Amino acid sequence: MSQPIRMSSLLSAGPAPGFEQPFEMLAACHERVARMLALLARLREHLAGHGADQSARDAARDVMRYFDQAAPQHHRDEELHVFPPLLAAGEPQTVALVRRLQRDHVQMEARWQQARQVLARIQAGELPAPSPEDDAALDAFAGLYDDHIQAEEGTAYPAAAAVLGEAAQRAMGEEMMRRRGVR
Repeated sequence: MSQPIRMSSLLSAGPAPGFEQPFEMLAACHERVARMLALLARLREHLAGHGADQSARDAARDVMRYFDQAAPQHHRDEELHVFPPLLAAGEPQTVALVRRLQRDHVQMEARWQQARQVLARIQAGELPAPSPEDDAALDAFAGLYDDHIQAEEGTAYPAAAAVLGEAAQRAMGEEMMRRRGVR
């Protein structure tokens, strides 16, 4: 009998920041990305010993749900609120970084579509063990995040927060809420 892939060990303690703290919320999204990528890694380990059992199918569903729904919203937040003020400020090094982050988003979406196909087959119980090509698709997707997140949290977010005043940050949080249907 296989053991379930437990999300509880991947959950953070404490409440997440709210929309009134948009940059903190964006960083909290990165923590959720890390948890989902950790779940993906655990899923891959689980498949080796248990195949696409119910725990594997559930984990594949959870990863797909996150990267289908929450991750695109997060990227949209950055494209609408973080990148434009940095581009407008025109500092060459920061502009180059923003352009790289924008390219990363395009690449993340493309690689997600490939990784998602693998996960959909796991969720359907059709893929008890990923092929080398499947593993490569999952590796390529997961591998995009470390440098990207580090650049956003270490440079882009602080620079954008410095450019955006309190009122602009409040409007940013309100728009993020509206787009998600939060009241």
